[in-house]
Parts: sequence; C-alpha cells; structure tokens
Amino acid sequence: MHGDLFGSWQPAATVAIFALTYAGVALGRLPFFRLDRAGIAFVGAVLMVASGALTLRQAVAAIDFDTIALLLGMMILAAALRRAGFFERITGAVLSRASGTDALLALTVAMAGLLSAVLVNDTVCVVLTPLVLEASRAGRKQPLPYLVALATASNVGSVATITGNPQNMIIGSLSGIGYAAFAGALVPVALLGLPIVFLVIRLLHRAGFEALTPPPPSAARRRPHGGLIGKSVVLLVLFVIACLGGMRPAEAALVAAALIMLTPGVKSQRLLAGVDWSLLLMFAGLFVVVAALQREVIGAAVIGRVAALHPGRPAVLVPLTAILSNLVSNVPAVLVLRPFIAHLADPRQAWLIVAMASTLAGNLTLPGSVANLIVAERARAAGVRIGFGDYLKFGLPITVLTIALGTAWLVGLG
Repeated sequence: MHGDLFGSWQPAATVAIFALTYAGVALGRLPFFRLDRAGIAFVGAVLMVASGALTLRQAVAAIDFDTIALLLGMMILAAALRRAGFFERITGAVLSRASGTDALLALTVAMAGLLSAVLVNDTVCVVLTPLVLEASRAGRKQPLPYLVALATASNVGSVATITGNPQNMIIGSLSGIGYAAFAGALVPVALLGLPIVFLVIRLLHRAGFEALTPPPPSAARRRPHGGLIGKSVVLLVLFVIACLGGMRPAEAALVAAALIMLTPGVKSQRLLAGVDWSLLLMFAGLFVVVAALQREVIGAAVIGRVAALHPGRPAVLVPLTAILSNLVSNVPAVLVLRPFIAHLADPRQAWLIVAMASTLAGNLTLPGSVANLIVAERARAAGVRIGFGDYLKFGLPITVLTIALGTAWLVGLG
C-alpha cells in the first residue's frame, strides 16, 4: 500500500519533489516556509519515503555514511584546532611578516589555499575571515581584495585533496579513488591555480594597494592551548599519512577525532559544538532525494539517451558541471551527475574532472560556494559589504582561467 500512494503518477511525483528540493537548496529557502537548506533537504527526503519512491530501509541505505563520517571526523579535528588557537597563532605569525600589500595578498592566498588542501575549506574561511579583516584594517587598507582572495584561494586550494571540501569527499567515496591518487591528479591544479588568484586580484584591484604596516596583536584573542595544538597537528599529520598509506579516509578521520576527544581538560561537548550538524543533515537528505530520482526516473533508457550525448567528454562534462554547480551548488550537482558518470567508459577520469570543475566553478559568483557565503556573511557582521558585482569582477576571470588550466592538465594526464 505504501508504494501505491501515487500509483502511475509516482515518477511525476518523484520529479516534483526532486525539483522543489533542489530549487530550495539552490535558493536557500522556500516561499511561505522558514526552512534552511538542511530543513529543505530533510523534508524532501521524508516526502520521497512518504510518497513511496523509497522505503525507509532503502532511504537509509542510500546515505553514503563514508562521506558523513569523513566530514564529521574532519569537523571535530578542525574544532580542536580552532579551540586551541591554532588558526590565530599561525595567521598572526604569517601576517605579521607582511611588509607590504603584495606580501599580505600573497600570504593570504597561500595560507588559505594550503590550509584548505588539508582541512575543509568552509572551516578555514570561518576562522580566517576575522583575522584577515584585522590584518587589512591594521594596515588601513580596503579589506575587499583580501577577503575575495581568502574565499577564492580556499576554493582553489581545496581542489587538491579528498578532504579539501564536501563535494570532494562525496566524489572520493563514490568513485573509490584513493587519497594519494586523487591528490596526485589534482594537487598540481591547486598549485597552478593559486598564483592565478593572486595575479587576477592584484591586476584588477590597483587602487588601495599602498604600503602596509604589520598588524598589531589582538588583545581579544584567547591564549593558545599549546598541548592541544600539538596533539591536533600530530593527529592531522598522521591522518594524512594514514590516507596516503591506503587507510580509508573516513576511518582515519574518525580515529583522529576520537583520539582528540580523549585529551585531558578538553570537554567533548565543546568539540562537538563545532560540528555543523545541519550540513550533515543536508547531505543525508540529498543522498535520499537523488536515490529516489534514480530509482523511479533515471532508468536504463534515460542513461542511454544521455550517453548518446557523450557526457564523458571534457568539452561536455566541464561546462555541464560548472553550470550545474552554480545553479544548484556543487554538492547537489555532484550527486545528480552520479548515475550518468557511473556508466561512462572511464568513470575515474570523469570524477576527477567533476571534482575540478565543481570546485573551481564555485569561484564564479558570490553564492557559488558555501565558502564564499561564509566570508561574505562574517565580513558583513563586521561592517564590510561584499557585493555580487564586486565579487564577480574577480570571480569570473579566476574561474575561467583556473578551469581552463585544470581541464588542460587532466586531459593531458588522461
């Protein structure tokens, strides 16, 4: 009876629920309802079960718990680093050595890019935005170019590894590509892309780049917890080594998270408070919504028709991924591409292209990635506005140049 709720209308009902869910996630809201993206994805998943598109057991099985576990573990580890004052210490040490505007811009790009290659870029933007604001204001300079550099460099740097951003985590789990192989293919894209970020911002924002004075230390910062910093950094290094050695990233992340919670004097609830539970719920909901669409609508006939368009070709896959990522955001775009990529002749190469294009396309517009929105919202709270046009001026050339470079690299590698 459960599966017959809509009868022959089931595929249409599934498409309607899918469309409303993805539209809501893309816009961040639904008319007449006060739902955020996590709430929209959750309601969409529940409606898929209630309508009969999936049973509850099938819905649970559709959730990729490797992705959820990896993101959870990395969030706990990042929360420990943040709690210990690691980000403040490293940012203060780096930015205090910026003797001029070019140096501050270069160090902002390098720091955001390198940290985002290891930790989740969203977390990096959360903790670095106020510190970059402080450094630019201490030098009496307009903060806009440095904030844009933080957002765009964190996106470019995050393309390097499976743990750099949420969509890479999903791709790593769905594709089965190992941490080392993934990094071997995409680290060069990040390393070549970061100088592009610097050059574009430097060339397009000539005004206001006078000499800087070193930023003074902030009295408001908490005193660093040296022991927790040391343990967190050691566990982070061991996590990377374990992944390079073949251990599943999700398992390695959970072990690292458990060990950091066994630190005397550190309350576990404070570390768990640093977890973005809403983001995990949104991921789980989207997994269910896409699984229902695949079961009810995307059958062999649909996949065959799409295959005739040769979606695995870079000339098709790169713009398709970039456009989808800006229409519905990169994580939903990756999930909706999943059933089509799985049937390609070379899914591994296609997944690497999707990882590159979905991440770098996030730099196109201000709402193109969660990292951009985090920087904009935290800056707005501090009295600094980043307008859509202000961002697009830098984001458009950075996106076009880095995606072109990344495509050329992966095509040559393949």
